[in-house]
Amino acid sequence: MASLFLGAKQLSWLSLFAMTDDVRLTFLASRLPRLAAILLTGAGLAVCGVILQQLVRNRFVEPATSGGLDAAKLGILASLVIAPSGGQAAKMLCAFLVCFAANLVYVAVIRRIRFRSTVLVPVVGLMYGSVLSAIAEFYAYRHNIVQNMQGWLLGDFSKIVQGNYEVVFLILPIVVLCYFYTHRFMLAGMGEGLASSLGLNYAATVILGLLLVSLAVSVSVITVGAIPFVGLLVPNLVALRYGDNLRRTLPVIALWGAALVLACDLVSRLVIYPFEVPVGMTTGSLGGALFFVLLLRKGR
Repeated sequence: MASLFLGAKQLSWLSLFAMTDDVRLTFLASRLPRLAAILLTGAGLAVCGVILQQLVRNRFVEPATSGGLDAAKLGILASLVIAPSGGQAAKMLCAFLVCFAANLVYVAVIRRIRFRSTVLVPVVGLMYGSVLSAIAEFYAYRHNIVQNMQGWLLGDFSKIVQGNYEVVFLILPIVVLCYFYTHRFMLAGMGEGLASSLGLNYAATVILGLLLVSLAVSVSVITVGAIPFVGLLVPNLVALRYGDNLRRTLPVIALWGAALVLACDLVSRLVIYPFEVPVGMTTGSLGGALFFVLLLRKGR
């Protein structure tokens, strides 16, 4: 309710009953689409985080700490040069392909290196993401599209209106598919040797998981931009309270992912009201602080 009625244009219950053309346009073309995008993006990113954590077998991995968000941005920038008139479909395809390829490389690197500390896995991911981000910046400068790149640096729901957000509904079937395949992802999280001995096609499961994660990340970046740390915070906090049974906790993770992004969006809209700061800045600040706390806790 707060998200529906909070904004530069004031709405009230009485105005909804009157339902003038102005109120109808604000409510149906802006507030409802924004709320739907918030909930679906939060749920999708949280589920992406826990799936990546199962595949990599590390609790500190999520799209922001594995290079996934940076790869999606690089793919979008590539689409602006390769197919400038391709529209959202071209952006979606390029972002998905680059994100999927980047995730495959990251998982391959992690499997080849034996880390003495689990903390090093997300550190390698952050370094990998920095390399991808640097390539994206060089690519943007080379083709004079730096301003286009700024639009995907931080997530922002203020640009969500009817007609340019509907692709975000693809996240819903992705979350459902992740739920149906939770037992496979849990087996993959036990390691390749044990999973294969139990009859799981380990390589196919990893590829399936990376495909679903890449698609969800691409959709969220195209729709609202990069929102970091949701996939890191929510799965870890849910695991502390409800345990590691993914079959039981995945709906809770999706619910609290949506709730976290919604809460951060409300904070972003209230900090400098009637203006707002990008929600990616809010989640990044909160996520970075809690990520540091989790690292200290793991070190102890």
